[in-house]
Amino acid sequence: MDNVEQYIEALIFASEQGIRTEEIIYCLQASFEHDFTAEEVTKHIGAISQKYQDDAFAIEVMRINNGYQFLTKKKFHAVISLLQMQRSKKKLSQAALETLAIIAYKQPVTKTDVEQIRGVNCDYSIQKLLEKELIAITGKSESVGKPILYGTSSLFMDYFGINDISELPQLKEITDNSSTIGEQTE
Repeated sequence: MDNVEQYIEALIFASEQGIRTEEIIYCLQASFEHDFTAEEVTKHIGAISQKYQDDAFAIEVMRINNGYQFLTKKKFHAVISLLQMQRSKKKLSQAALETLAIIAYKQPVTKTDVEQIRGVNCDYSIQKLLEKELIAITGKSESVGKPILYGTSSLFMDYFGINDISELPQLKEITDNSSTIGEQTE
């Protein structure tokens, strides 16, 4: 089992989304019939991560949403964003972004709650966000009619590069005071 690190590297590379330590352990134990510990796997991931810190590599191992994933290094983000703009057909509409923001900050939330905040019907936006797997059905409300509750998915975390909803900007950080009238006093 000299090449366990290569197997872990292959698992991280092959995973479309972040792969958790538990998933790596499961795959290794099924392949090698040997008990692997989380510490052992984490040590190997650390070695892989160290290897990719070399400037010869354009990618690095990142821990996102409690999993590991290969991502391009920050200095290549400008060229990658050009590619993303070219492939912008997957881009979210303004309505979908607004709906997603409401769900992210108010989750778990019903479609009716989202519609009351936005002031328009959100059927199409919610359907598109479900198709793109950025939101998920998290259960049913206890209110009359037991409406479906929506929340963000783990793909949402990957997409925005966060580990937890608490890492979203606080509303006070992103509010714009340019539309206020008069002087503000503290």
